[in-house]
Amino acid sequence: MSNTPKILVVDDHPTNVLLLKRILEKAAMQVFTAENGIQCLQRVNEVFPDIILLDIQMPGMDGTEVCKRLKSDNATKSIPVIFITSKDSKKEKLEGLEVGAVDYIIKPIDIDETLARVNTQLRVLSMHRENLELQRRLEESRRTAALGTITEGISHNLNNLLGIVIGYIELIKMNALKPKIQDKYLSKLEEAIDRIVSIIQQVSSLSREAHPEFRSIRLSNLLGDSIRRFQKNHNIATSIQIENEAGDLSIETNTEIFEEALSTLLINAWESYGEIENAEKPIIFRITRSDNVSLLFSVIDHGSGIPPKLKDTIFQPFVSSKGTVGVGMGLTIAENLIKQLGGDLNLQDRPQGGTIATFQLPLFQ
Repeated sequence: MSNTPKILVVDDHPTNVLLLKRILEKAAMQVFTAENGIQCLQRVNEVFPDIILLDIQMPGMDGTEVCKRLKSDNATKSIPVIFITSKDSKKEKLEGLEVGAVDYIIKPIDIDETLARVNTQLRVLSMHRENLELQRRLEESRRTAALGTITEGISHNLNNLLGIVIGYIELIKMNALKPKIQDKYLSKLEEAIDRIVSIIQQVSSLSREAHPEFRSIRLSNLLGDSIRRFQKNHNIATSIQIENEAGDLSIETNTEIFEEALSTLLINAWESYGEIENAEKPIIFRITRSDNVSLLFSVIDHGSGIPPKLKDTIFQPFVSSKGTVGVGMGLTIAENLIKQLGGDLNLQDRPQGGTIATFQLPLFQ
């Protein structure tokens, strides 16, 4: 969506048109107008607005019929329609939603409410368009082996989450006079949006340049900085036991990618202990010399281990022991990042319980 939203206001009363025009232009929106249903259909094809504010009661073709025609045309069916009505009746609101409207404004027009409803739809529209763009880029990345296997899972989960978001918005609208119920659905809505943001951030990690820049860094500095950043970013105060058996040598790597990969493995180890509060959650980070040209890094936990049913698919996207939409990308991300560093990641059960995640990296690039 462009920086300046385009709004089409359709009303046969010039006073209402002028009021809405002033309200929306003051909020930095570009406003187009139409006096009746026929003009509306013409203007839509001329300016293709982001949102249409459509009066229901108009002579000739009323707002309901206009909305039906817009929704029956593939070129315009995705444009959100907000009805303007003078009747605060449940029947009329439901009829509007049934023909495809996303919301409604009651006359006399309230400035704050109007802006709030328009801005809500602009945010949903922006998120929808970003999701479509993300899916388009992911479709293009199918040609790239590193991303091709996860495109379908990401698109599927984003679509599911977007459906959840739209569903909660509808429930919030239908319970406009029940603030407690609205608060409940708003909380659920925020959770779904947070998961969408998380997936987009993870996709950004996967889309990073395949040949990152490397530099030499002392191993002690790399380990200390990585652990501190992990604890700060995730607000985890527990200490992580570092067992550096390789000595304080230098390694050529990309510190940003190394820290992100290690952080993903550490949070995976932390979460393996479940939701038990005030319990010890020991994590060991062990570094050993594999040979003269490589190092072994191991993240060791005493948690729940790898579920047997997931062992063969653990690195596939959205594979998780949690029954939640939009999770299960951690190990996929970690494996991809470590490959960018020239290494490989593998997981195995710890004999005494828990998991050992090990990745081998070259000392020199």
